[in-house]
Amino acid sequence: MISWGDVYKVASAMVPLYVPLLLGFWSVRWWKIFTPEQCETVNRLVAFFAIPFFTFGFTVHTDPFHANYRAIAADVISKVVIVAAIGAWVLFTGRGHDAVNWSITSFSLSTLTSSLVVGVPMARAMYGDWAQQLVVQLSVFQAIVWLTLLLLALELRKAAAINNNNNAPAGQLPPADQGSSSHQINDDDIEASVDNDVEATAAVAAECASRPPPSTWWALVKVVSYKLGRNPNAHASLGGIIVACIANRLQISLPIIIENSIAIMAQCGNGLAMFSMGLFMAQQDNLIPCGAGLTFLGLVLKFVLGPIAMTIGSIVVGLRGDVVRVAIIQAAVPQSITSFIFAKEYGLHPDVLSTAVIIGMLVSVPLIILFYVGLEGL
Repeated sequence: MISWGDVYKVASAMVPLYVPLLLGFWSVRWWKIFTPEQCETVNRLVAFFAIPFFTFGFTVHTDPFHANYRAIAADVISKVVIVAAIGAWVLFTGRGHDAVNWSITSFSLSTLTSSLVVGVPMARAMYGDWAQQLVVQLSVFQAIVWLTLLLLALELRKAAAINNNNNAPAGQLPPADQGSSSHQINDDDIEASVDNDVEATAAVAAECASRPPPSTWWALVKVVSYKLGRNPNAHASLGGIIVACIANRLQISLPIIIENSIAIMAQCGNGLAMFSMGLFMAQQDNLIPCGAGLTFLGLVLKFVLGPIAMTIGSIVVGLRGDVVRVAIIQAAVPQSITSFIFAKEYGLHPDVLSTAVIIGMLVSVPLIILFYVGLEGL
């Protein structure tokens, strides 16, 4: 039986996250403290310093040699279940090219979570330090594997779209697209494409789509690698894993000076991330820009399909007790803001992803408490 004390324990960990969120929102909407340019500066501070140190601080204290690989396997199986469900929807609806776009968006909505920012304090309050470590492990796996696959899918989609343009009559193409299929790919093109040079990006992507030998697909892999290489969270996750492996294998710990240097930056990560989220919310003309129907779809994918898929994965690998409860609940934490950043960059349903981030954050406390109560009653 769940007591009110248990509910308060969860709420006491989740509700404080809303304080910096509301402060960020009011700073723009009511108090007019920040201009859009200043908001962008705060966002870059969070993206390039606060969150990477926050991620590194947790990752470096994990033990990769004693990770819960069954939970990670359950996570992989859950993603396979989601892909199968999306594939069945595509076959059933037969929506053609549009189905590819919605398949990518649906995968993002149902799989990618703000597990570090929201999941870590939630898991620690509910089940203790071991649960926090499990969420960190799943979060690192998400950063290294699932975000990489999402980025690859977005690049392949862009390549296919540019290839379709190249097959159109020349008069229907914008100047930047004409003749790009004859352009030879080199490293300068790849670096320019990462820097948002439209013409170079078109050359790389269209070449890969129109001529698929291994050399041209390798160029596409290099584009993705360059972009991941410029993502500080990828560096934080990989660097943290490497340091954690060395420290645990040699049975050594970081010097206290380094520990404190990391901690002083990591401790501000959670609050600044939520503050940045409030700034983002305040800059939107409409908190639900995609409409009620797509908002409902996003909530179903996030809070229904994701946890169901994780339940199936947990059953398959034989997870039991509180471990399966943590695995299911972390699948229901709010949408990853990184997924919105990618959606905005590639022009793929950014309104849907922004709504999922905002509404998911607003409803996460009562929904996670319901998950907690419901799973404890099993």
